[in-house]
Amino acid sequence: MNHCPTRPLPIWPLLTRAPRPARSRPLSLLAGLFLTGLFLTGGAQAAALTVFAASSLTDAFTEIGREFDRNTGNRTTFQFAGSQTLRTQLENGARADVFASASDTQFTPLLGKVVAARQVFARNTLTVIVPRGSGRVRTLADLTRPGLRIVIAAPGVPAGEYTRQLLSAVDRAGTYGRDYPARFMKNVVSEEPNVRQVALKVQLGEADAAVVYSSDVTPALKARVQAVALPGRFAALTPYPVGVTLDSRSAPQARAFVAYLLSADGQRILRKWGFRSAR
Repeated sequence: MNHCPTRPLPIWPLLTRAPRPARSRPLSLLAGLFLTGLFLTGGAQAAALTVFAASSLTDAFTEIGREFDRNTGNRTTFQFAGSQTLRTQLENGARADVFASASDTQFTPLLGKVVAARQVFARNTLTVIVPRGSGRVRTLADLTRPGLRIVIAAPGVPAGEYTRQLLSAVDRAGTYGRDYPARFMKNVVSEEPNVRQVALKVQLGEADAAVVYSSDVTPALKARVQAVALPGRFAALTPYPVGVTLDSRSAPQARAFVAYLLSADGQRILRKWGFRSAR
């Protein structure tokens, strides 16, 4: 849980330029105006917030939560896990104020039932990681070499679904020979319940390669692993949707958290941790 003492709420600067039509304003500007208006009207009293977030967001959201709480006086608690796990928990009555997923597959079925609306706040892309100094994997072709130990995320996990989509795209392209997915999967020794567990296997020396998000190659992980970039035509950008839950007990503050994700400060922190912008 992120704690900070209650303090006067800041008044964020308003823009002095002549207003443009609303539809031409970037998301970060709209988010800033929303937060400013919320604070000026006193509609954002400090509250305890619970945010369910995909495990790949752990580092970025920890920093975002700290800054959001410092600026607003809120107390934000995060529960990080695979998006499919969080979805199941929400469907079974778990209480949260915000749900941030790593894929639409786990988010869209909750629209109108658990979450009120959908906004994309970031994007990500897959990469392959190998132990630092290893020369066994330099291209996608090397991932089918006999005896290689590969770890991926399990089916249902967003990173696992995107990995399987990647394999299908490579197979359709025919660049690396016939039956590429079957040859790749023959080397898979473990399928993990979230992408952070996938990255950990390489860090611990229990795998020769793994498919993770680019954002998972954190500064701490870079000391132990190195990334093998995917060819551009296979490196699809994946959306991260977020929404306020219908049963949130602190809906104004939850909306302020979502607005902060879309603000210039929130987007800066997300980029710092390897995520791409929402647009």
